[in-house]
Amino acid sequence: MRPLNQENLKDVFLHCSDTPVTMDIGADEIRNWHVNERGWSDIGYHYVIRRNGEVERGRDVKYDGAHAFGHNDDSLSVCLVGGRPFANFTLAQYNALVKLVFDLEVAFDRNLNVVPHYEVDSGKTCPTFDPVALFQFLEE
Repeated sequence: MRPLNQENLKDVFLHCSDTPVTMDIGADEIRNWHVNERGWSDIGYHYVIRRNGEVERGRDVKYDGAHAFGHNDDSLSVCLVGGRPFANFTLAQYNALVKLVFDLEVAFDRNLNVVPHYEVDSGKTCPTFDPVALFQFLEE
């Protein structure tokens, strides 16, 4: 793992676990998939938001993620559990996401862009909703 370039940090990439509503997993399960099935050194995401809205830490924010090719060194990543076959996220997850982004902006003392994974990887639909529209609505 390489250090995250915190001076150039500008984006929070949003992902989903692509799991059905009945599958309530967290950072430990995703870490297991990434480490044991993909051979990575750690979970690719910095944060995971469970179905009940609980925010779990993934990869330490001192290190770049493994979540958006070409953008890992200057961004953080959040994975919402769910998303298959559509945006089946809970209100608790949306609330936790908004709070987490706000807390990250305070912690890093800057505005951060929320970017859906599909914006940088045309083969992805994750996170199965438009987070940019969500945050624009909240700013109005």
